[in-house]
Amino acid sequence: MRTAGPTTMRLSSLLALLRPALPLILGLSLGCSLSLLRVSWIQGEGEDPCVEAMGEPGGLQNPDSRIGLDQSDEEFKPRIVPYYRDPNKPYKKVLRTRYIQTELGSRERLLVAVLTSRATLSTLAVAVNRTVAHHFPRLLYFTGQRGARAPAGMQVVSHGDERPAWLMSETLRHLHTHFGADYDWFFIMQDDTYVQAPRLAALAGHLSINQDLYLGRAEEFIGAGEQARYCHGGFGYLLSRSLLLRLRPHLDGCRGDILSARPDEWLGRCLIDSLGIGCVSQHQGQQYRSFELAKNRDPEKEGSSAFLSAFAVHPVSEGTLMYRLHKRFSTLELEQTYSEIEQLQAQIRNLTVLTPEGEAGLSWPVGLPAPFTPRSRFEVLGWDYFTEQHTFSCADGAPKCPLQGASRADVGDAVETALEQLNRRYQPRLRFQKQRLLNGYRRFDPARGMEYTLDLLLEAVTQRGHRRALARRVSLLRPLSRVEILPMPYVTEATRVQLVLPLLVAEAALAPAFLEAFAASVLEPREHVLLTLLLVYGPQEGGRGALDPFLGVKAAVAELERRYPGTRLAWLAVRAEAPSQVRLMDVVSKKHPVDTLFFLTTVWTRPGPEVLNRCRMNAISGWQAFFPVHFQEFHPALAPQKSPPGAGPDPPSPPGADPARGGPGGGRFDRQASAEGCFYNADYLAARARLAAELAGQEEEEALEGLEVMDVFLRFSGLHLFRAVEPGLVQKFSLRDCSPRLSEELYHRCRLSNLEGLAGRAQLAMALFEQEQGNST
Repeated sequence: MRTAGPTTMRLSSLLALLRPALPLILGLSLGCSLSLLRVSWIQGEGEDPCVEAMGEPGGLQNPDSRIGLDQSDEEFKPRIVPYYRDPNKPYKKVLRTRYIQTELGSRERLLVAVLTSRATLSTLAVAVNRTVAHHFPRLLYFTGQRGARAPAGMQVVSHGDERPAWLMSETLRHLHTHFGADYDWFFIMQDDTYVQAPRLAALAGHLSINQDLYLGRAEEFIGAGEQARYCHGGFGYLLSRSLLLRLRPHLDGCRGDILSARPDEWLGRCLIDSLGIGCVSQHQGQQYRSFELAKNRDPEKEGSSAFLSAFAVHPVSEGTLMYRLHKRFSTLELEQTYSEIEQLQAQIRNLTVLTPEGEAGLSWPVGLPAPFTPRSRFEVLGWDYFTEQHTFSCADGAPKCPLQGASRADVGDAVETALEQLNRRYQPRLRFQKQRLLNGYRRFDPARGMEYTLDLLLEAVTQRGHRRALARRVSLLRPLSRVEILPMPYVTEATRVQLVLPLLVAEAALAPAFLEAFAASVLEPREHVLLTLLLVYGPQEGGRGALDPFLGVKAAVAELERRYPGTRLAWLAVRAEAPSQVRLMDVVSKKHPVDTLFFLTTVWTRPGPEVLNRCRMNAISGWQAFFPVHFQEFHPALAPQKSPPGAGPDPPSPPGADPARGGPGGGRFDRQASAEGCFYNADYLAARARLAAELAGQEEEEALEGLEVMDVFLRFSGLHLFRAVEPGLVQKFSLRDCSPRLSEELYHRCRLSNLEGLAGRAQLAMALFEQEQGNST
C-alpha cells in the first residue's frame, strides 16, 4: 500500500486553503485579460503607443495631435454672446404673438364648410348650426345668394352666384385665402346632411396631415373607370390642407373646362383631371362610414350597424328630422359613455385590492375624489338641513326661509334621481313611489361636488300588488362638471386706464399718501394710466372767504406735475349735500369718451401694475364688468403685534387671517365692500339709461342715493359681473362711513364690513378675555 509523500500533502492542504478564493482569483485574472485586449483594440493596428506617448524626436509633442479633441470640446462649451445694437440703425420693436401656438405655427385641426341656399338658410342651415356648431372650432356657411342675412350666431359667406360649379369654386378659393394657413383639414357638406360631430373630429385626429387626401363616400362617374371616383356631396367629404394648396391654381381652369350640374361631381372631375387624385372611402385603417336615410323613416327605429356607426346621414328633408337624428345619436353616445364608466369602475374595484390601503381605500362613488378632510375645526364643511318646503340655512341669517327658485329645483332633481336609482336597482321585484321627504341634508365639497343625504318615506309595491311604507336613507353626489374654456372677446393690455378717485372733505388728509403711492407705482414706471380727482365739497365748505379744505391736495397734485414733466393730473370740484357713488360717477362719465376704461378707486387703494393689467383683462366692453375684492388689514389695536427680532417666536396667526399680507396682524378679503370697480364708460351709460327708463321721477332720485355702481350693473345691465379676490389691493384698516341714506341692504353690508374688519375670532376673544380680567381686578 502506497502512502502520500510530504509534498503531496502540502499541495492538498494548500488547495484546500485556497479553494474558497479560487472564484475571486479566476475573476480577477479574466478581467485583467479582457481589459488588456480592449486597450489593444482601441489603439488600433499599426500604431505604436510608445511613439504616441513620446511624441516626435527632440522631445517636442506635436501640437496638431490634439487639435481634433480641442475643437470638439469648444463646440459643446457654452458661450455668452453679448447683445449689440447698431446705434445708427432705427430700433424696431419685436412684436410677440398673443398665443404661443401662433408663434410656433400650430394649426387648428378641422374647419367645416356648409353649402346652403336661399330656401334652406333659415331652416336646415339653422338646424345644422344648433346640432354641431359647438363641436367644431369654426363652422362657415356658403351661399350663392347675394347679401344674405345671417341668422343669429352663424357666419355666412355670400358669393352672389348660385351656379353649383361657381359656388364650389368660390368656396374653395375662400377657404384657401382666409384659412389655408390655419387648419389641417377641411370638411365640406350640404345643409341636408346630419353629421355625427364627435366621430368626425376623432376621424380627423387619427389621420396624417402630410398627405393629399380626398376622403368620403366614393361614387363612380357614369362611363368612367373604377379608379375615377368622386365623393358624394350629400354625405360630406374631407380635404387635406396640402391637397387644397395644390388644387388652388387649377380652380379657374376647371371652372371653364368642366361642365357639371352637381358641385361634388365637378370637384371630383377637377381633382382627377388636374392632380390625378380620386375619392377614397378608407385611408390608414380609418373608414368613412355613411348611411342613406329612407324616406319617412323613423330614426328611433333604426338599429342597423351601418346607422349606429355612421359619420353622416343623408338626406334630411326638414329641420325636425335633423333634431330627431341628433337626439338619437346623443342617446347612443350617452349610453356608450355610461357603459365605459361602468367598465372603468369595475377595473378600479379590481385594482383597489392590490393597493396598500386595500378595499378601505375605495372611494364612493367609484372613481371620484375622496371627501375633503379638514385639518382643523375651522375647515369642517357644514351640512345644510332642508325639507321640501323650507331650508334652514338662509343667506340673510334667518333660521328658516322658504325653499324656492334654483334651490327648490335642485332638491326636486335630487329626490327624483334617488327614486329613479332605487327603481332601477330593485325592479321588477319592487317598485317604489315617493310619499314625502322626511329630512334632507346637503353640503358642497370643493373636491367632489354637492353631496346629499335624503331620508325618504317610500311606498314599496311588489309584483303581486302588496304595498308597504318604508323609510330609507340614500346618499347622492352631484359631481363637478368638467372645466371648459369659455369663448371670450379679445382684450389687450395696452388699453389706457382712467383712475377715478372721489375725495370727501374728511378724506383730504389721506390724499397725499395716495398720490405718493400713485407716483411710485404708476408714474415712475410710466404706466399708461391717467388720474382724475373728484373733490366733493359740502354745502357750506369751500365758499368765498373760507379756507379751501382741499388746498393740500391741490398742492400735492401740482408737486407731482412738477416732478414728472408731461404728467397731467385732472381734478374736478363738485358740491353735494349727500354724495352717492352713482351721482359722482355721472359727473365723471359725461367728461370722458364712451370708450374710456374707468377704474373707480378709493383713497385707501394702492393700484399697482399687476392690478391695472387685471383690470384691463377682466373688464371687457359690451361683455363684462370687473369689481375686485380688496384685502383689508385688521385693527392694529386688536390684532397681535409681531415680536421684535430676538424676542422669540411669533404668536400663531388667528383663523381666517392672512399673516403673509398687509401688516402685523393679518386681515381678510372684504367681500362686503364694492367701492372699487373696472368698467367701460359705454357700458355704464347703457346701464344708467336703463335705470332712468325703469325708475322715473322721485323714485329715481331715491334709488340713486341708495345704490352703488356695482348694484347699477347688477340690476340694470345685461353684462357679466365678475367678482374675484384681488391680492394686489391691500388696504390699511379704516372704518367706513355708513350713511343712513343708503338702502337697507347697503347699510347692512357697510356695518357688517366694519364689524368683520376689526379682527379675527381668536383675537376678539382674547380682547374680551383681557377686558373681563381687567374689570374683575
